[in-house]
Amino acid sequence: MKKSFAVFWKRNLAFAKLAIVSNLEYRLNYFVDAVLQPTLTTGIEILLWFAVFRGAATTEIAGFSREYYLAYALWGAFFARICTSWMYEFRMIQEIDSGSINAILTRPMTYYEYYFSQLMGYKFITTIVSMVIPLLAIAIFNLPTKFERLPLAFALEFYYLILVHSISFVIAASAFYLNKIYSFTGAKNLALWLLTGELFPLDLMPEPIRSLVIALPFSSGVYVPVGYLTGRLEIATVWQSFLSVTAGIVIVNAFGAILWKKGLKAYTGTGA
Repeated sequence: MKKSFAVFWKRNLAFAKLAIVSNLEYRLNYFVDAVLQPTLTTGIEILLWFAVFRGAATTEIAGFSREYYLAYALWGAFFARICTSWMYEFRMIQEIDSGSINAILTRPMTYYEYYFSQLMGYKFITTIVSMVIPLLAIAIFNLPTKFERLPLAFALEFYYLILVHSISFVIAASAFYLNKIYSFTGAKNLALWLLTGELFPLDLMPEPIRSLVIALPFSSGVYVPVGYLTGRLEIATVWQSFLSVTAGIVIVNAFGAILWKKGLKAYTGTGA
């Protein structure tokens, strides 16, 4: 058992290192993805909330001041970058569409873990670099942030990444049955843009929609970790989010396993 776990850990660590090395190889692309794009997104978010408060001519919205919304926008853009996986999702779909998946199926690993480890490795190195942006902005504008809450916020975010990858796996497995799967990725990304709280804090929604959306596991992508970090939410909401994400992981992976198994049988049966 120990030996099997050691082999599993070593193999997946190698996949994570592969993602880090391959992305750092193209330094300009990595700079744009990890630094330039998050900086532009952060600047736009800050300008947006400045405009909202100036247009509303008020010092508070839903009980929170402009500083709280600016802090939410900064950390929201940062966490939203972490919880996206469209790049690896595209690769998974492309390999099934093109038939190049054969090279992976013959290796002693699962398709799920191969891309999951790469996703985690890439997110780890990108998070370290990109984190400089919100930290600088928080210091410059003196915005509310409870730094002692960062470890738990990150734990929830990276746990949520398991669900994100599982959804990507389901979408990719659909390529065994359907054409034009890339459109599913676009639709999913638009839905998560709203449901995670990246577009705006979810507590600004009217009831009962507000409670329903926050109870869904997708709020763990942005709203819950950012709300907890900025003092908008307390720890009870974080624990509820862990439970919600766990339920989502179980359901999505069960569906994905069935979809993958049947799709793989049809794929190998046709000799593709």
